[in-house]
Amino acid sequence: MSELTTIARPYAKAAFEFAVEKQTVSDWNDMLVFAAQVANDQQVSSFIANKAAEEQANIFISVCAEQINEYGQNLVKVLAENGRLAALPEVAELFTEFKAEYDKEIDVDIISAAELAEAQLATLVSALEKRFSRKIKLNCSVDETLVGGLIVKAGDNVIDGSLRGKLNRLATTLQS
Repeated sequence: MSELTTIARPYAKAAFEFAVEKQTVSDWNDMLVFAAQVANDQQVSSFIANKAAEEQANIFISVCAEQINEYGQNLVKVLAENGRLAALPEVAELFTEFKAEYDKEIDVDIISAAELAEAQLATLVSALEKRFSRKIKLNCSVDETLVGGLIVKAGDNVIDGSLRGKLNRLATTLQS
C-alpha cells in the first residue's frame, strides 16, 4: 500500500495545487472521493483491466458521468496513460489529507465509556481546538470496557484518560 501512496502523492499534490489556484478545493475533494469509489468497484476494475489506456480512461469517465469535470477527466486520462488508474483511491485519500491541512482541520476520535452529552462535546471541542489550534471534526464512539473516562485520538496524539488506562498504568508501575 505504501508503494501506491508513493505513486499517488505527486498526482494528489498537483491536483491540490490546481484546486487551490482555482479556489475549488471542496469540489475537487468531492470529485476525487467519487472517482475513488468508482475505481474501487470490482465490476469497473475488472471491465477496464485489459483495455488500452485511452479506452480505460473513456470508460472510466463515462461511468463517472457528470460527477467529474473536465479537469478531473484530464487527471483520469493522465493516470490511465501512465498505468496509474489503480492509484486513484490513494490520490483521493492524500488530497483529503491536504485539504484538511489547508482548512486547518483535524479528525479526532473520541472513545468514551458512556454516551457524551452535547454540553460535554461542546466543552471537549473547545478545549481540543485550543490545544491543536485547528478546527475539530469529532468521530465519537462508545466502549463500555473503558469503565469510565475517555480516549482522545488526534493524528499521532493519543490522550488516554480512561479508567481502564489508568488501572493498566498503575498495574505496570506496581509490577516494576
